[in-house]
Amino acid sequence: MVNLDKNWLINGLIDFEYKKYVLLAYLKSVKKQFDESKLYPYLSDLVFHYRNLQTVKKKKALLYEHFPKQLSKADFNKLKLNYERIVKDDGIMKEIEDILAFSIPQMMRLMIEGKNIHEFIESHVAIETVGLEPIYKKEGYFFIEQDNASRLHIFRYQMSLFEKAEEKYQGIHTEYLSAEKLTIAHTIRQIKLNLIKKYENLPNPATYLFRVKAKFPFEESLVPIAKRLLMKQLALAA
Repeated sequence: MVNLDKNWLINGLIDFEYKKYVLLAYLKSVKKQFDESKLYPYLSDLVFHYRNLQTVKKKKALLYEHFPKQLSKADFNKLKLNYERIVKDDGIMKEIEDILAFSIPQMMRLMIEGKNIHEFIESHVAIETVGLEPIYKKEGYFFIEQDNASRLHIFRYQMSLFEKAEEKYQGIHTEYLSAEKLTIAHTIRQIKLNLIKKYENLPNPATYLFRVKAKFPFEESLVPIAKRLLMKQLALAA
């Protein structure tokens, strides 16, 4: 995939045609992934760049803060003046305005396409509990069964709380354990019992099964979508 530098708008040559070429190459590579129903990390990366452009558009004063700064104490004041001059340069600002006017709608269209693919895949995923649902749900297991396949993908999860900008957020850490073959004797419930025996620190684990009714990219779509759905499930149960 073609990567887009986080400061692509202001790094290098600030020229509309050049930046258009850079952006279209990036969007073409993202579109290729979407055409294969591969969403992550491509969709989140696209959203990141889109929000950056919106920030610059709404608050052009922030443009100064976005310019790359590799400053030593000796030349800080001199380069600071140079950056201020660039930001105040009407010609450069006109180029940036043209780039923003072109780029934001292009990114928006592709974001909508990615969102639609996300919703389509999510509509083919059903979640159910395996066994009784315990009171403590901050850690446990989840399974993914895709398109009635005989293999079950097994994950362990743990909810975490982290702070950012004086706000608290819920996160989730997952660990891929194994893929096991389902048989008449080796059922989903039996696999859960085996996990309880193997990991004694979770004697009564919350366990969820994601049944996927079609075939989609596993790492790039199913796993991140399952994690998002699991977080919603746990939030509702809290």
